[in-house]
Amino acid sequence: MAVEYWLVAFDSTHHALRAEAELEGAGLDIDIRPTPKTVTAGCALSIDFFPQDLETVQRVLTEKEVVVRGYYKPDGTTYVTL
Repeated sequence: MAVEYWLVAFDSTHHALRAEAELEGAGLDIDIRPTPKTVTAGCALSIDFFPQDLETVQRVLTEKEVVVRGYYKPDGTTYVTL
């Protein structure tokens, strides 16, 4: 069975790169990647994370005041908003 990753998208590359640094600094296992075409965002970069880390990802990004476009999970061939 394939591992399912959820995704956080941003409106700017600055916020995506800052989020990457903050989440890695918090010890989370994440991966920065191109934003899927099915996700509407102002930035070409998104971050994958494990579903069980959702609350921690949200807490870290809120505490560090990183602006987030939205959180998404895969649903077949597309992504849906959490």
